[in-house]
Amino acid sequence: MTTTGPTERQGQLPEAARWRLNDLRQRAESGHRFAATDLSVDEFLLVQAAGFEPVGMVVGSSVYQLGTQWGQFNQNMELQVLTQGMYHARQLAMSRMEAEAQALGAVGIVGVRLTIRFLVYGTHIGEFTAVGTGVRHKEGQDWRADSGQPFTSDLDGQGFYKLLSAGFRPLGLVMGNCVYHIAHRSFGNILRTTGTNAEVGVFTQALYEARELAMSRMQAEGERLNASTVVDTKLGISSHTWEPHVEEFLSLGTAIRPTTGDLTLPKPQLVLGANG
Repeated sequence: MTTTGPTERQGQLPEAARWRLNDLRQRAESGHRFAATDLSVDEFLLVQAAGFEPVGMVVGSSVYQLGTQWGQFNQNMELQVLTQGMYHARQLAMSRMEAEAQALGAVGIVGVRLTIRFLVYGTHIGEFTAVGTGVRHKEGQDWRADSGQPFTSDLDGQGFYKLLSAGFRPLGLVMGNCVYHIAHRSFGNILRTTGTNAEVGVFTQALYEARELAMSRMQAEGERLNASTVVDTKLGISSHTWEPHVEEFLSLGTAIRPTTGDLTLPKPQLVLGANG
C-alpha cells in the first residue's frame, strides 16, 4: 500500500478526530492516560503480555464514489476502473487510521478490520472504514515498519502474542484486489450441458484468474515491505452492488519477518482467562 508522509496524512483528518486525539494526548502528557479499544478481554491481556499497551482506538474512513465500467457480455476480463477505485478507497481509509495512530504516538495497530457499506443515497457511493487499536511498546522500543509508519496487522490478540513469542514481527496489512467480469455462457453451451455433470470452463478460468491477480498483488505488497511471509491470508469474493457477473476478489493478510536483535521479545506468560 502506497503511503504518504505523516504531516500530509494528519492533515486529512477531520476536525472532530483531531480534537479527540489532542484530548487523549494531553491527558497522557498530564499523567491521566486513558485508552478505548475494540479488543476483547483476552486480547487485551495478551497484548499486555506481549509487552505492549493500547493508546487508543483508531479509525479511518473514506466515502468514495466508484466509476462505471462495463464488461463484454461473452468475455472474461478485469474491470480495472473498479479495481483501482476499490483499492484506492481502502487505501485512503487505512492511511487515515494510521495517521490517527501516529498522532497518539503508537508504534503499531493491532486487530485491524476493513469494512464497506454502500449508501442508500448513492448506488455507487460507499463508505470504506478501517478500525483497529493503536499500541506502543511498554519499554519504548520502536516497532514501526521500515517506512517509519506504525505497523498494521489484522491478527487478533492471540495471534499477535504467538507471533511475537515465536520470534516474528508484523510489518503491515497487505492487500490485493481484482474486480472481474465473468463471461456469460452461450445458449449452445447451456443446452449441451443441461442435466449433466460437466465443468463450466469459462467460469473456472474467470474465477481462477481473478484470484491469482488478487493474490499476486497482495504478495507484491508484502515484498515491498521486505517481509519474509504473509500470514493469516484471507480470500474473499463479493458482488457488492454490481450485477451478478461482476465480482471483487480480495486477498488480505499480515506481512511479517523475523525479529532482529535490537528488539526484545516477550517472555511466555500464563494469562488467566486468555485462550490460545
